[in-house]
Parts: sequence; structure tokens; C-alpha cells
Amino acid sequence: MDSAAFIAATRYCRRKVVTRHLDAMEFRHAIPQGSLVELVAQVTHTGRTSMRVLVNLYREDMYSDERELACTGTFTLVALDDAGQPVAVPALNTAEERALAPHR
Repeated sequence: MDSAAFIAATRYCRRKVVTRHLDAMEFRHAIPQGSLVELVAQVTHTGRTSMRVLVNLYREDMYSDERELACTGTFTLVALDDAGQPVAVPALNTAEERALAPHR
């Protein structure tokens, strides 16, 4: 899931990024051996140099249409310049952040 967060953050800011924090992880369903998994990651909030990325892991039975959200995680990643120092990231606009924010 961290790799999916890394890819989403890198694609968003087109910079080197590092994981700063795993904010939350919620395990909803077991993932039996032999299951297919799909990871969906999106930047939901930006700070000056950081991005919050929500990652949803969906579990799918290989031999049926059964698909369910099995796990969610929220990661904070920081963008870095070529010297390894934090660098500004593009801001999400407020409407985008509201639309992407996880519903609680």
C-alpha cells in the first residue's frame, strides 16, 4: 500500500517523495491466499511540501464476481528536491480536496 501511495504522490508532484507517516490503517476483511487485489491511490490533501494519499485495497475472489473493500490506509508523503530537502508541491484546490476527502 505504501508503494501505491508513493506512485500516486510521485505522479501528482513529479518529484522524489518519501513516506513521512502512516496516518491510519483500517483492516475491514481478511484477504485469503489466492485472492486478487486492486490498489487505488489518490492524493486527497496537500500541505506546503506534503501530500496525504488515501489508498484503498479491494479484494476479489479469483473465481467469482465477489469484490469488497478489504483495507484502507492514509499515508503522508513529502516531496524532495535534488539535494534531498523538502520542496513545495502544487496545491489541490478546495473543491478537489472536498471531493476526494474520505467520507467518515
